[in-house]
Amino acid sequence: MKKYFAELFGTFMLVFIGCGTVVFSADTVGHLGIAFAFGLAIVAIAYSVGNISGGHVNPAVSLGVYCAGRMSLKDMLGYIVFQFIGATLAAYVLLYIALGHLGGFDVAAQGLGQNGWGESYGRGYSLLSALLFEFIATFIFVKVILHVTVSHAAQAGLVIGFTLLVIHILGLQITGVSVNPARSFGPALVVGGLAWKQLWLFLVTPAVAGILAGLSSRCCECRKGKKK
Repeated sequence: MKKYFAELFGTFMLVFIGCGTVVFSADTVGHLGIAFAFGLAIVAIAYSVGNISGGHVNPAVSLGVYCAGRMSLKDMLGYIVFQFIGATLAAYVLLYIALGHLGGFDVAAQGLGQNGWGESYGRGYSLLSALLFEFIATFIFVKVILHVTVSHAAQAGLVIGFTLLVIHILGLQITGVSVNPARSFGPALVVGGLAWKQLWLFLVTPAVAGILAGLSSRCCECRKGKKK
């Protein structure tokens, strides 16, 4: 259970720091500050719980690692369950803190850093734009993780964190950047409404991209093995 609770804690950290920056500090730190919050949170997670669980903190990553042949089905399912629990707990903690604002807080209007698309979100991108961005960004993210955790283990946390950072710089105004079904689930569950209705895209698209990234990595590794 130690590694499952490490995933819970790590996912809690990601949502608490990343989405918390959106809720409490977006007007101060801006777009770039939010990107750094998510990216540096991943760096902190990688070097604090990575030696326990690998620091996936993302169902798409766990699916990719499983499809690459690097973890068991049991562990993958356990990781995903605890990742969703961690993200949900973080979202409720953020809500509780936000409700303590003396000027009032309307979760439906102000949100909790949830993902989305459409005219009322970001710069108003379409469903197709959101889907393409989330698929490509997740595929790149998982592929980077699968590569660096094998070939550059000591620097992996930095590489992964800065990859997530630049993905956020690129996509914050498109979808708010999910690339992580658990990160999307927690805030959407608490906020409800449109965020909950649009959640399907942020569950399905990153999951499919993670699976394909894992299978492609497995295929490449098999080819290398045959050549040897």
